[in-house]
Amino acid sequence: MTHIVTENCINCKYTDCAAVCPVDCFYEGENMVAINPTECIDCGVCVGACPANAIVPDNIETWSKEELQRWEAINAKYAQTWPNIKVKKAQLPKADLFNNELNGNSEPNKYERYFDERAAT
Repeated sequence: MTHIVTENCINCKYTDCAAVCPVDCFYEGENMVAINPTECIDCGVCVGACPANAIVPDNIETWSKEELQRWEAINAKYAQTWPNIKVKKAQLPKADLFNNELNGNSEPNKYERYFDERAAT
């Protein structure tokens, strides 16, 4: 089992998770982070550190198998091309707004609307 970063992270990119990860398995994109599932040791420390509640285990029972596989594939793909991140950085300028958008919006679709596949600059 591993953990995965989900769409809650998009346009927030709080990096508290990277700072607490004991195996440095986080990778930084332009507007979110990803976990390398082959490096994650499933300690779960990152889950509580994430202000956006964007990190879940890859077997969370409230999600469909297809959705979990989709997010695991997204994490695996971008962990191969984005740079490793090991420290906390400033969140994106409108992080709190986008975090609240997802938490209060019945139709978030942050991935389709905002995801940026570019590596962090």
